[in-house]
Amino acid sequence: MDTEILRPAAHADFERAAQLIRRGELVAFPTETVYGLGANGLDAAACARIYEAKGRPSDNPLILHAADLAMAQTLTCGMPAAAAHLLAAFAPGPLTVVLPKAHHIPDIVTGGLLTVGVRCPDHDVARRLIRAAGVPIAAPSANTSGRPSPTTAAMVEADLAGRIPLILDGGCCQWGVEATIVDCTEEGHVTILRPGAITREMIA
Repeated sequence: MDTEILRPAAHADFERAAQLIRRGELVAFPTETVYGLGANGLDAAACARIYEAKGRPSDNPLILHAADLAMAQTLTCGMPAAAAHLLAAFAPGPLTVVLPKAHHIPDIVTGGLLTVGVRCPDHDVARRLIRAAGVPIAAPSANTSGRPSPTTAAMVEADLAGRIPLILDGGCCQWGVEATIVDCTEEGHVTILRPGAITREMIA
């Protein structure tokens, strides 16, 4: 498979990438944290391709990227008050909130868990791609497992060339570290599962 690098500018560029997502293919794209390896988050077979391309254990859940808070709401069967508060404060931004998953989210996305990680990326290319695709995009970092998380399109190409059809080049990522993950599923409690760009002090 040939891997193309595209610096998207026109609507047609995003529509082309969105068509690949809707067809079940993989597209690497930039976020404000690191580059993500994206697939249709509602398509179990497409998400399985993420695990294959990365060499990722299938019980390691994927994070769903939403274009906005309205889309994020559709991915959960209930938005806890703490989660809604954090998303209002930090979304779009480098924060992933673990929520009770909606019934239509494939089990492969959540590693069989009843919860799902959701975030709204603070990067125009990422949000335009999600909106063009019309679906949430499941996306771990765009690297093979064990390799450093990529912060440029060139790093993605060096690691995944020949495994995916398209890389969207949005320049260098702002943060260079993964998003903070917080679990908001227990009423009245917020648990930090992975530290990242949003600090404990900011959350408090």
